[in-house]
Amino acid sequence: MKQVVQNYKSGELALLDVPVPGCKPGGVLVRTAYSLISTGTELMKVSEAGMSMVGKARSRPDQVAKVVQSVATNGVPATYRKVMGKLDSYTPLGYSLCGVVEQVGAGVDDVKVGDLVACAGNEHALHAELNWVPKNLYAPVPDGLAPRHAAFGTVGAIALQGVRQGEPRLGEVALVIGLGLIGQLVAQLLTASGVRVVGVDPDPERCALAERLGAAACGDPDSAVVANAVAELTSGHGVDQVYLAAGGSSNQPVELAARLCRDRGRVVDIGKCRLDLPWNAYYEKELDVRFSRSYGPGRYDPEYELEGRDYPIGHVRWTERRNLACFVDLVARGRVDVEPLVSHVADFDDAVETYGRMKDGGLKAVAVLFRYPDGAAAEAGSAPAVAVPAVRRGERPSAPARAAGRPVRLAFVGAGNYASSMLLPHLTGRDGVELSAVVTTTALSAANARRKFGFVRATTDLDAVLDDRSVDAVFVVTRHSSHADLTRRALLAGKAVFVEKPLALTEDELAGVLAAVEESGNDRLQVGFNRRFSPLLREARERFGARTGPASLRYLVNAGRLDHGSWYLRQGSEGSRFTGEGGHFVDTASWLLGADPVSVYAVAPPGNDDLQVVLGYPDGSTATLSYVTSGAPGFPKETLDLVADGRVLRLDDFVRASVYDGRKRWVSSRLPKARDKGQAAELAAFVRAVRTGGPMPVPLESLVATTAATLAVPAGLAAGVPVSLAAAR
Repeated sequence: MKQVVQNYKSGELALLDVPVPGCKPGGVLVRTAYSLISTGTELMKVSEAGMSMVGKARSRPDQVAKVVQSVATNGVPATYRKVMGKLDSYTPLGYSLCGVVEQVGAGVDDVKVGDLVACAGNEHALHAELNWVPKNLYAPVPDGLAPRHAAFGTVGAIALQGVRQGEPRLGEVALVIGLGLIGQLVAQLLTASGVRVVGVDPDPERCALAERLGAAACGDPDSAVVANAVAELTSGHGVDQVYLAAGGSSNQPVELAARLCRDRGRVVDIGKCRLDLPWNAYYEKELDVRFSRSYGPGRYDPEYELEGRDYPIGHVRWTERRNLACFVDLVARGRVDVEPLVSHVADFDDAVETYGRMKDGGLKAVAVLFRYPDGAAAEAGSAPAVAVPAVRRGERPSAPARAAGRPVRLAFVGAGNYASSMLLPHLTGRDGVELSAVVTTTALSAANARRKFGFVRATTDLDAVLDDRSVDAVFVVTRHSSHADLTRRALLAGKAVFVEKPLALTEDELAGVLAAVEESGNDRLQVGFNRRFSPLLREARERFGARTGPASLRYLVNAGRLDHGSWYLRQGSEGSRFTGEGGHFVDTASWLLGADPVSVYAVAPPGNDDLQVVLGYPDGSTATLSYVTSGAPGFPKETLDLVADGRVLRLDDFVRASVYDGRKRWVSSRLPKARDKGQAAELAAFVRAVRTGGPMPVPLESLVATTAATLAVPAGLAAGVPVSLAAAR
């Protein structure tokens, strides 16, 4: 089998052929699916190996002390031979992985061959195709958790033990110094515990990532952002806990901790940073300094780790194995999201090259995974996943210059009920807009649309319209089964495109649209997700304000039953009803929560068309969409509640909105004459983008994510488990 090794004397890294380890009693033989590179600990070890002998000695004074003691005991020659022999040998790398049990040793009865396990240990969870792992250093992976996510188990346990040492309490404020891999996980764990987090890191990208994953504010240690955020969140008292997750030789982290911590606060050291404690600062505040030892109780105890002697739970609640199991459970339940931390996934055969790129700065990463040859098979046995296609834009040809004052010329493909009632009335007679052409399958319907809305021409020849260079934008308002193909053709023709939902009915159709974007360089696309443009909902969101913690959103869609003969019922050709309409509600939820979903769980009761869809988001927020056809006809079609941070936003069918925050209540001042679901504002934004060449009203990546989430619902119904929405790479 192959294993990543390093010669500490020369610094050489190699992918070495080594014998397969035996399956000893008290443990299991695990075939690795994914292993995680610790971008802090491992890169430090790799960098040290490349130093001179003097540099190595300076970086490891603890080892130098051992050498000095050995000289005093054994003499210089014997000590030299011992040290050189140890340095000039291969040492392993790695300590966090997920794999499949291949053999079970005697005395093990909690897993069986074929089970997926998360494994820990710098002697047992190595970057190797096979590892023998003792009982207390693995934990079964919960059903539905992807192996690539379970591979974070060990570093997650380290972060979790650090958080436990800080003893966070609901409502407290914490400072996390260092937003590398461990710091990012610490911040998420604290947020999941109801603690507001301020992060510190000199890297603005890491700060932005932590904020996306739930941190209240993040900034450079030398900026005023951090101090101001702490002052605002704590009313000037200082944070309750500080977590030192930084590395390096600077003493700035412990000095910053003293400055921003409250009186009698707690400072927890998780990383390996300089700890010259300023005596006056720590004494005057009587700060409680604590250390977090790796994965938790049991670490470095051979009887626990190698012999499998567990500590009684009544005496030691959280051992390293229980921390490992707890963390993978939190990830499985969506309380911690590790996918955004994955900067790169490399094939195991490219391990040496990957380390080299990381060491020389060519690959800047928070987390890097090695994918093993059997990783795909392990994924197949886990929860289903739907890839959210990556948006790749080719080089866009220059658009023909528009003469000053020339109107934006629009062409409609399709002029049915929705186009005639909800779109064209907002465009007819609009200044700066010309309805240039309408294309329908029958001559009479085209003539009717021309007469009613004033199109310059009516035709059944789509190619002629797409070839017309004077047409700036094409509206696709046809039956669902034709949306993707017509959108693809219009993009390839260089037109801006407004397509009614859905964008696509299948993953292949969605891929075809994105292939057209890449081929043509034309990403000028808008899908008719109009609800986010509703003036009433936009005002309610503004009144609700920014969030600091995860939110819970409930969206009830009282869709009602369709008339017999409706083309919506033709699922074989036009897709399911939710596939056609559900994107509206996914998009609205995502816009309100400020992120794209990362998981979808769908259930449907037998006997009717009702559907429950639970969307998971990166910061732990959830949105529950109840799409029902069995409700009372007189009940409002859409009601929505958003709950977070002690506040509630309520929307009643786009007629009335209100926001409650415990002290006061805002209610929309007047009832609109008609429900405004945002079509007029959406069309105005689209026309403005076409006229000015500015960005489309909704980023293409968001449109794709919403479509992928909608398409994941059938997969979730079939599997009966949550579906992961993994970004394609």
